[in-house]
Amino acid sequence: MTPDVTVTVIVYNDAARLPRAVASLRRQTHANIEIVISDDHSTDETPFVARALAAQDDRIRYLRLARNSGGCSAPRNRALAAARAPYLMFLDSDDELPADAVELLLAAHREREVDFTMGAVQRIREDGGRRSTWMPHLVAERRTLAGIGDDPRLFFEHLSTSKMYARAFLDRHDLRFPEGIHYEDQLFSAQAYCLAKAFTIIPEPVYLWYIAPYAAADSASISNQRHKLDNVRDRIHVQRLIDAFLSDSGHAALREDKDHKFLKHDFRMYAGDLPYRDEEWLRAFAEITVPYVSALAPGAFARLPRPERVVLQLVREGRLSEVRHAARGLGQGVAPRQVTVDPEGGGTYWGDRIPATAWARRELDVTDLELDTRPVPSAQFRHEITELTPEPGAGLSLRIRTYDPGLRLPVGPQRAALLLAPGRRRLTAPFRLVPVRPGVFEGRVRLDLATAPVPLHGFAGVRHPLLRIEHQGLAHTSLLLAPLSFPALTTRVGYRSGAAPHDLTVEPEGRNPGRLQIRWRPAGVTDRLTRPLVRRLDRPRLRRAVRLLASALS
Repeated sequence: MTPDVTVTVIVYNDAARLPRAVASLRRQTHANIEIVISDDHSTDETPFVARALAAQDDRIRYLRLARNSGGCSAPRNRALAAARAPYLMFLDSDDELPADAVELLLAAHREREVDFTMGAVQRIREDGGRRSTWMPHLVAERRTLAGIGDDPRLFFEHLSTSKMYARAFLDRHDLRFPEGIHYEDQLFSAQAYCLAKAFTIIPEPVYLWYIAPYAAADSASISNQRHKLDNVRDRIHVQRLIDAFLSDSGHAALREDKDHKFLKHDFRMYAGDLPYRDEEWLRAFAEITVPYVSALAPGAFARLPRPERVVLQLVREGRLSEVRHAARGLGQGVAPRQVTVDPEGGGTYWGDRIPATAWARRELDVTDLELDTRPVPSAQFRHEITELTPEPGAGLSLRIRTYDPGLRLPVGPQRAALLLAPGRRRLTAPFRLVPVRPGVFEGRVRLDLATAPVPLHGFAGVRHPLLRIEHQGLAHTSLLLAPLSFPALTTRVGYRSGAAPHDLTVEPEGRNPGRLQIRWRPAGVTDRLTRPLVRRLDRPRLRRAVRLLASALS
């Protein structure tokens, strides 16, 4: 019998996770499928595992490339050529499909004639199991579009794995995955969006995407290898290919939308890492990106949040030491250290000078941040640790500098506190911030981690201290930036409250804004026995039973 759908699983040296991916296909509620395992010439146990899986289910076929291609395109194209079904899907070996994914997408195809169907992607963090929907605003409701022009925001949803394609559509346009490049999904998806006469979006999850945010550099996915300059070059190369396709296919009117997507998604991914790169890397990054960025549609910049426009402009101007400061805390309401007001034009600009060109003034004008008019609870400050000293026991002495570029705080000492909650209760360490010059305050605070209100059964996790300022009955709370690098401090802490000992590590976050980070891990019998027992007891039914009993006794 001819299968209704061919699902291709691409794999390379992933023998451990391949069975999980294939099992998710064997569980599909629509059973008339073909499963093609396409192996990019693995050198581990993958061939043995794949053949064993094929022996268990006659729906499974195993293909092996004669040599490693180094990417996803060749194994997908090889399987596409061998597929027997009129509809096609793709799955990576480290991910899964929900049990009803094939049924849901195939039903959307059969409901009306479209070139492809797509649904929601669930991202699952491997370090804790937390789930979130990828680009939820794009898949919030069921709809059929007559091409990408109906919603150009879909350029942001560039995954090829969240879709089921009509084989006739791919063959009609000779649409295949581009080989020999990385970020092939971005080009393939842009082409599919532009070539399709109609496609249907459904809100149900159709793909489970496992994310390993702390994977080792040599095993991280391509998109997580942003520390490599070749990774930057690959992204830019694909963008140029997409631009050429849009021009050649008559879709040049979509360039601003596509350029906005590049700035907001692709460039933004690198921007958060820029504080942690050295001068040589930053210089090479600018040499790769600036020529391309300078040719993008001006309207694409205007649609970005102001802090991101500032980072882009500083990179374009080669102000690389300032880039590190501007890129810290993106999206977190972190203020610049300094702003300059133009006494003639009235604009407020990022940094210590008035920009020299009209374009630079447009991009570095931070007047719209309202630094000088926001109410204190929503004001933008910048809190940096300038000195961190361990003290005997589990004490930390922190010197903190607060920047108030909008001069929202009056001259004089300010009441402040560090807040830390490794459980349901909070440790508060009060101190004073004293003015050292207009818009800059400094203070020293001691944080005694042995007094932290850790639950008696222990706490395992990471917390980031927050800094709170109180002024005229109003409070402002925001994140605390750590030094860009300092040696991790590890110690075993006993608690005066009677809680079991914990191993604590104090370190810089090393990613995103770079907050001060404190990591707790229960030690000894608490880790081996107490916490597993509490986790078993801490279940919804038991909690409800306890609440009912308490209610009956009250």
